[in-house]
Amino acid sequence: MSVSQRINLLRDVEATAIPAGTSVSLPEGTEVCISQELGGSFTVHAGGSLCRIEGKDADALGREPVAEVPAPGEDDVWAALRNCYDPEIPVNIVDLGLIYDMRKRSLPNGKWRVFVRMTLTAPGCGMGEVIANDARDRILALPSVDDAVVELVWDPPWHQSMITAEGRRVLGLE
Repeated sequence: MSVSQRINLLRDVEATAIPAGTSVSLPEGTEVCISQELGGSFTVHAGGSLCRIEGKDADALGREPVAEVPAPGEDDVWAALRNCYDPEIPVNIVDLGLIYDMRKRSLPNGKWRVFVRMTLTAPGCGMGEVIANDARDRILALPSVDDAVVELVWDPPWHQSMITAEGRRVLGLE
């Protein structure tokens, strides 16, 4: 959901600078404007900079952490990936067309190892590792998954035609 709400941080919080992907500390009392709240994380404007605050730190924003639970069923990995967002774009990474491949392999313990190949909308994006780690963490949160590997790839290059119909609708491209 896209929002525009100004608040003062209730405590110090570590955030990720967008698009650099570097860690920044935002002190208690800093005025931020929440511009996007999707997939359990927050995109905020803070002092002229754009930052991402993880859902685990929602209390710094006066919010309860959001527990996104993927839909049950055979394809819970895809549901988990649909809860990952590029913090600058209000469409999940699946509907943006960033996921090129997803495979599952059963492990001897009855759980799964998941392999994902994904890309970004721009190769120089400093948020790449942050988004890939978010995807990996969400996959690992599934009770049936014991291991997850998320690989960033650049071939084929991403282009807008890879966006799903749902993504195009959200972005107003249809």
